[in-house]
Amino acid sequence: MSMFCFQCEQTANGSGCTAHGVCGKGPDVAALQDLLVDAVKGVSACAHRARQLGEKDAEIDAFVPESLFATLTNVNFDPAVFERLLRRAATLRERAKGLCSGSCTTACATPEETPAADIAGLVQQGQKVGIEKRIEKHGRDVAGLQEAIIYAVKGASAYVHHARILGREDDEVYGLFHELLDFVAQEPTDTGALLANALKAGELNFKAMALLDAANTETYGHPEPTQVRVTPIKGKAILISGHDLKDLEGLLKQTEGKGINVYTHGEMLTALAYPALKKYAHLAGNYGSAWQNQRKEFGAFPGAILMTTNCLMKPAASYSGRLFTCGPAGWPGVTHISDGDFTPVIGAALAADGFAEDEPEQTITIGFGHNAVMGVAGAVVDAVKAGAVKHFFLIGGCDGAKPGRNYYTELAESVPDDCVILTLACGKYRFNKLEFGDIGGIPRLLDVGQCNDACSAVQIALALADAFETDVNSLPLSLILSWYEQKAVAILLTLLHLGIKNIRLGPSQPAFITEPVLGVLVDKFNIALTTTPQEDLKAILSSV
Repeated sequence: MSMFCFQCEQTANGSGCTAHGVCGKGPDVAALQDLLVDAVKGVSACAHRARQLGEKDAEIDAFVPESLFATLTNVNFDPAVFERLLRRAATLRERAKGLCSGSCTTACATPEETPAADIAGLVQQGQKVGIEKRIEKHGRDVAGLQEAIIYAVKGASAYVHHARILGREDDEVYGLFHELLDFVAQEPTDTGALLANALKAGELNFKAMALLDAANTETYGHPEPTQVRVTPIKGKAILISGHDLKDLEGLLKQTEGKGINVYTHGEMLTALAYPALKKYAHLAGNYGSAWQNQRKEFGAFPGAILMTTNCLMKPAASYSGRLFTCGPAGWPGVTHISDGDFTPVIGAALAADGFAEDEPEQTITIGFGHNAVMGVAGAVVDAVKAGAVKHFFLIGGCDGAKPGRNYYTELAESVPDDCVILTLACGKYRFNKLEFGDIGGIPRLLDVGQCNDACSAVQIALALADAFETDVNSLPLSLILSWYEQKAVAILLTLLHLGIKNIRLGPSQPAFITEPVLGVLVDKFNIALTTTPQEDLKAILSSV
């Protein structure tokens, strides 16, 4: 069975996975995901037309981002989950058709196959609606732009999911989901309209990120500069990875007083800066690094492991019996916690050896969200005006396993001592344990948070622009971004939606963005692909 997928950065040969996903996704799951995206487009097409008639449905609104989140890279690999979502999509599509009273020319007028009776049949249906079919029909330029919109909507779905489970929703955001998916459901071919809607997907993501930022800070307080231990201490242990702060909170409450230390991993590092989470004494610190190292790091961890959302890799035998998933994450055969009761995780931790002794203490400093940075904005502005700070570099984004990412380590190490580095997402693990010092008390490395905190970085840039009475493009600020999966695509389109130019993107060009489309982005936004740290620094600093 063949497949085709080019939604992530590490895609095979830089052009697309055709036999088996580099992420671990097999052809069957790839086909089920393609079918689910196609089904969700049909649901949203009807929901969008229904909204134009004043009809809305809360279950449909929540289902669209929930199901799209499951199709992100490294989230869920379980065919049974996609079967359940597909059957629910079919039911909700019929409900949406009723709401739009047959006015939907896309989803209502076009017959849709009844979902097959079993997974094998669903896989066959999925093979008929894959990306390759649209490439054959419309060409790679058009199909790639269609996919860019879909990937950005997928990325936004993650932020909306996290916000919703914390009780934050926005009807306008749901409306944009349906509008954009209705647009791509019609298989548009006009490149101007496709580019315009790609920027609208960036607008959707900006609203989604702001929604999540509000949900996180209202629930857990604003992140504050915090020293975090990155070496383990003696005792039983649980490692929690992914992005979901609510799952971490539940785990901390249920492990309190049980003699178990909880460690964050990967993007969950940022949780240690939130006042309502770091108050738990048994939240012991951070263990390990970025997601792509999990097979080695999980194997060496002497306790239970909980994966909350995305960044899941195929489990190794050394820890598969101690691994648990919850939320959107899933792998066949791995125990999934669906009800928020982490008793099985706690039991596995108590049965494991735990750490035999303390390791020498090492710490890093995190927690420089927009509230913390803007609290000292006056000092930052004064330092720039006095010439003490010459330039800001935002070096952040996804990390990954593909060669070429040492570029970001070398770049950070080469940034002059009179410059400040802002960083966020798991790409920071390339350099966040290095010593950068400070400039007049201002740390030279400011960790803004996880990829879910990209809104914080945008708010910092906008606030600095306001303080200097200019725009972001005129600030002494350079953005050097690494991408891997669909949230990074969404963030890039958000920056373009905001009119931000001169972004450097690496370590490789997205396979779904063809040379002609890249040429348009270069002409309009002056996007550049990364070259070498030395060449890029020279080009950046020559204009300072």
